[in-house]
Amino acid sequence: MKLTRYTKFTGDLSSSFGLDDLMQALSDFLLDSGFQDPYAPFQNMDDSMESLREAIKQALESGEVLDEDAQEQFDSLEPDKVEELIDKIIQRMKDENFLNAEEPAAPGEGDQGDAETEARFEVTDKGMDFLGYKALRDLLGPLGRSSLGRHDTRYEAAGVETNGSSKQYEFGDSLNLDITATLNSVFAREGAPDGSGTLNLEYSDLHVQQADYQSSCATVVLLDCSHSMILYGEDRFTPAKRVAMALGHLIRTQYPGDTLSLVLFHDSAEEIPISQLPRVKVGPHYTNTREGLRVAQRILKRSAKDMKQIVMITDGKPSALTLDDGRIYKNAFGLDPIVIAETLEEVSRCKRAGIMINTFMLAQDFALVQFVQQVSAMCRGKAYFTTPQTLGNYLLMDFMSRRMKQVN
Repeated sequence: MKLTRYTKFTGDLSSSFGLDDLMQALSDFLLDSGFQDPYAPFQNMDDSMESLREAIKQALESGEVLDEDAQEQFDSLEPDKVEELIDKIIQRMKDENFLNAEEPAAPGEGDQGDAETEARFEVTDKGMDFLGYKALRDLLGPLGRSSLGRHDTRYEAAGVETNGSSKQYEFGDSLNLDITATLNSVFAREGAPDGSGTLNLEYSDLHVQQADYQSSCATVVLLDCSHSMILYGEDRFTPAKRVAMALGHLIRTQYPGDTLSLVLFHDSAEEIPISQLPRVKVGPHYTNTREGLRVAQRILKRSAKDMKQIVMITDGKPSALTLDDGRIYKNAFGLDPIVIAETLEEVSRCKRAGIMINTFMLAQDFALVQFVQQVSAMCRGKAYFTTPQTLGNYLLMDFMSRRMKQVN
């Protein structure tokens, strides 16, 4: 038997580890939401190249990326050699399309003051997709084996994937002919065939195979990015971002007929591409739920999917309203009757449009619970009391369980 002998790797440290391990170690830095945790490894960092270099250095020093031998080699490097190593790692990340980086602009003639512009970086779609995959794996891993696929319903239709039953052919059905049932119908009517071997097949004899009708779904994630999402000593926004990325990866890979859109709501609301999610940080202080629902409805009206739903992630009651003249009416004290009435009217419009709203609450204050209970009662949606640690499990399992729901 031929033996394979492995020797100690003595090559360049920049290629001694996988970039997926480095991206995983940097995920908290890349998904920063503006929460200033004094115990977090990455503090006071932004999307500048200097911050990226410092984050990579911390990741290498943490021992999460390098193996034991490589870690010893790294720890023995001089400071200038460490900087060279980080340069090579950044170049490798750019070469493998995990991030884009801008070089600082050179000072031009006649420029005054500090003409050098600070270099910036951004996570690419590939890097974003990788972070979404990692988040999905981490969230679903503890739940055991899940059968992922398209959204099943209780309806049956003539199709390719059969479930064993058959029905008489009707105009418009796919002609997925059930030969056995068709012949049995002929023999039951005319008996055994004569010597000529011809069969008198009639329209009523045609039977087609039944298949489970699988619907497509348009989902809008309505993500609260008001300032309360990082207050009270807890970061709720970063876990919510991870869940949104995981849901995006799940839909892209397992439900290719579905669509996912992302709407942020705060004092106002706006749609952003999923690829921009890593750079999003919490915004102004108020919660304009009604405007978020309006933007989500406009997105879903453009969709021709069978199922339409809004997944709302929030930690606060509605406290703002966009007036007809564009001004923002704000009231953070209790349940403002004007704000609540207009927001529930928007929920009513969602119900009339056949849009289900499922709400995932990251807080349990009395005002929020009251509001969410009314929303759930009006649109036949569900309300979940979750924490940043359990949000992903609740949301993803709820999304996949809809595979067995009947399309209305």
